Amino acid sequence: MTSHKKGPVAPLSPVLLAGIAARPLPHKLLQPAFNAAIKQMHRQHPDVFDRLKSVNSPRFLIDPVDLPFSFVMDTLAEDPTLEIVDSDTDERELYTQAAIRGPLLLLIELLEGRIDGDALFFSRDLVVEGDTEAVLALRNAVDGADIDVHNDLLAFFGPLAKPADLAAQAAGNIFKRFTRDLETLSRATLAPLQRKCDAQAATIEELETTVNALKKQVRRRSGKTA
Repeated sequence: MTSHKKGPVAPLSPVLLAGIAARPLPHKLLQPAFNAAIKQMHRQHPDVFDRLKSVNSPRFLIDPVDLPFSFVMDTLAEDPTLEIVDSDTDERELYTQAAIRGPLLLLIELLEGRIDGDALFFSRDLVVEGDTEAVLALRNAVDGADIDVHNDLLAFFGPLAKPADLAAQAAGNIFKRFTRDLETLSRATLAPLQRKCDAQAATIEELETTVNALKKQVRRRSGKTA
């Protein structure tokens, strides 16, 4: 089936390209990595899941719009899970209480409390649907947890954390350079279109001015005739 993401438009980024490359991979090859990630988060921040008991430990659809798949996060305090699902799966089959949609990096920054969620929601960079009480409870839980995805995942490697950190830093530098290159490419590609749009807007404004002037002339002539 063809994926049809809802929510914000996916930005041109290394994440989007990586997602396109990963599209043919079966979920069962990727699932173990996310199983390990949610278990590590549970070990590092059990209080996040404990706090969600007050809203009956809801299930969330986490939908990174720049990836070809989504996640269902079950927040049971004793055994949370993070399951990969097809982006075009009927949400009624997932039995989730709320959905959060946005670019992957924004979702990570929101998880770490490094950005203003309210501003993102108002700007529609992130879209929330469903049980708003559950979403607010999740946001409050992660805001007070001091989550650092990079360091939390490094702790998973134990004595190999140092070389893993060096590899992650090198990958991060490559990611930043690639992001800048894509931004340059995007601007170069969109610049001619933007100039054309600006020219069309100027033409439309000129036509509106001409039409308004003609309307005034018609009204004056109609008045004189009367």
